[in-house]
Amino acid sequence: MLLERIYDEDLAQASYVIGCQATGEAVVVDPRRDIEVYLRFAEKHGLRIAHVTETHIHADYLSGTRELAARTGARMHVSDEGGPDWVYGSGFDEAERMHDGDEIVVGNVTLRASHTPGHTPEHLSFLVTDGAQATEPGFLLSGDFVFVGDIGRPDLLDEAAGGVDTRFEGAKQLFASLRDRFLTLPDYVQVLPAHGAGSACGKALGAIAASTVGYERTVAWWAPFLAADDEQGFVEELLGGQPDAHAYFARMKSQNRSGPALLGELPELRERTTEAVRDLLRDEAAILVDTRHHDLVHEGTVEGALNIPGPAKAASYGAWVYDPQNEHRPLVLLADDLEAAAALRDHLVRVGIDAFDGYIRSLDGLDLVQPRLVQPEELDGLTDAQLVDVRGRTEHADGHIPGSEHLSGGRALWHLDELPREGTVVTYCQSGVRNSVVASALRRAGLDVVELDGSFQAWERFTDRQPATA
Repeated sequence: MLLERIYDEDLAQASYVIGCQATGEAVVVDPRRDIEVYLRFAEKHGLRIAHVTETHIHADYLSGTRELAARTGARMHVSDEGGPDWVYGSGFDEAERMHDGDEIVVGNVTLRASHTPGHTPEHLSFLVTDGAQATEPGFLLSGDFVFVGDIGRPDLLDEAAGGVDTRFEGAKQLFASLRDRFLTLPDYVQVLPAHGAGSACGKALGAIAASTVGYERTVAWWAPFLAADDEQGFVEELLGGQPDAHAYFARMKSQNRSGPALLGELPELRERTTEAVRDLLRDEAAILVDTRHHDLVHEGTVEGALNIPGPAKAASYGAWVYDPQNEHRPLVLLADDLEAAAALRDHLVRVGIDAFDGYIRSLDGLDLVQPRLVQPEELDGLTDAQLVDVRGRTEHADGHIPGSEHLSGGRALWHLDELPREGTVVTYCQSGVRNSVVASALRRAGLDVVELDGSFQAWERFTDRQPATA
């Protein structure tokens, strides 16, 4: 058996390729939408991708299941558990609908589906048995059920899919899934989750790639509650302190259920001249993406440009500032060369941003403006200004500038009604990176935005006042 973890640092997302070297077949679990990485891996190891599956309907990125099946001819497998409200849509008409106990056989390797609801009603985990070595499972592909040191949050259906108080039933389902499924496995079974530290699918995910049933049984925060059969204590602890759910999660959930649009083989991005970009911007026929560090953006950028530093976090930040449901103008990417531009596009299509005009190597020759900044010592002198903290919910609660309101960066573009259309909005994050991203989107939306230079860290260095807590 060959087992490879393919990890996306941007979205803290893990997919897996499992192959049988005896037969040359492979299955991909939880693929992302830019699928070249799986094709290259399969070619390198002489494997044919025969099957593709996913653990559940994802909320934080677009699934590559349909994309990979269309390119390779692989058979799709999706969950048919969870009831009628969570049945996959017409985009998966050709997929095999899986139930608890169903199997995917890849040569000598078997993946057996285990229904583990809680994070979502239809969630499946996969028990993997290497038939060439053993007769019992040695690995659990746990999806968003069990992470290293944490478990999947049950509140995303409320936060991102329009549910009402589904979090409570989901939390109870997670308790039962842990008790009846996870803790019945031998301690030696290796746990391979679909996310790591930095993901918004849990609140305390570990940065280690894998764990074991025995380790989680012993040290996970939830273990004492299961040992004491304390469901109520478990529910209260699980639901408290969950991070913000980004607004784009609702779009991911809907598209992943019905079936993401197929990309096919993407054309090569064209390099645009300064004159062509100037014309596009003048005619409002495209949007420029300034991919530089915010310190450089503050020295001068194109008016109306979106600051999406990349490519490392381009998917995460791109989904905060560009909503393809309401914005259809294509993007012109600022990139050093074609390879860098292609890498940026790969990240952005992971969150359903598919409209691209091309790339430009430099802003030289374009009209530039300097985003407005305010220094920490100038805050008290501002009048008719609303101070807004765009960090996460828990960061704001742990300590914020007194008098500031909270609106997390991943929700700001969808909650403009919470910001004044008249007067100035002063925004800040922790160090300035997220602040620059969000401020660029709010300016495009027509708000008068001033960034706190250096953000919360600079304010802490300047002032002797104590942060407010909530």
